[in-house]
Amino acid sequence: MEFTEGELEYLRTQPLARVATVSSDGQPDVSPVGFRFDGEHVWIMGRDIAKTYKYKNVQAGNEKIAIVVDDLVSRDPWRPRMLKLFGRAEIVERDGRPWILISPERKWSFGMDGAS
Repeated sequence: MEFTEGELEYLRTQPLARVATVSSDGQPDVSPVGFRFDGEHVWIMGRDIAKTYKYKNVQAGNEKIAIVVDDLVSRDPWRPRMLKLFGRAEIVERDGRPWILISPERKWSFGMDGAS
């Protein structure tokens, strides 16, 4: 997946996101998360991540995932920014700990590159 320079910069500088997964019985779950972006993938790790719904949902085989990174550039005038990614998730070991690795497949953004 290709990102604009504005989207890349945004993903590299934002500390928080919201990630959505779905359980095997169809129950959605959304969680605030810290993340890392390597230019291609989004990496999610957290304290006791293996105990979380997001981890259990991915581990159970539902690899569909959505992640939103957003903020407000200004309240007056109102200038939000947002990048939403849809993709596939998998559980991987990194640095001896479990992580959720997200491979984005689709994206939608606004407020990047100075646009509103």
